[in-house]
Amino acid sequence: MLDTHKVTIKNSITIMDITSFKESLSTGNPPSNASVYLKALWYDAKNNWNESHQLIQDVADKNASWIHAYLHRKEGDISNADYWYTKAGKKRRSISLQEEWEEIVKAFL
Repeated sequence: MLDTHKVTIKNSITIMDITSFKESLSTGNPPSNASVYLKALWYDAKNNWNESHQLIQDVADKNASWIHAYLHRKEGDISNADYWYTKAGKKRRSISLQEEWEEIVKAFL
């Protein structure tokens, strides 16, 4: 018979916020529980545009299109960025790249 008084269930889900996500940038790998969207943004913040783009370019949804747009804006390819913003259902905003990066990260946390 199971002694229910001695059974402990531990919650192993880690909640991530913008601060902990930024802190993860000091490590060698993105957080293991990060979505493909957050992994792409993590690599971008680590100055690895190619890895970021590789992760996101074949994901066919509006979320990925937003990140794809941001990456091409960062690259300076504005016409390509605008194409991806349209696919994401968004318009290119007049904010800094850092502000947009944080806005996108927060949207996916």
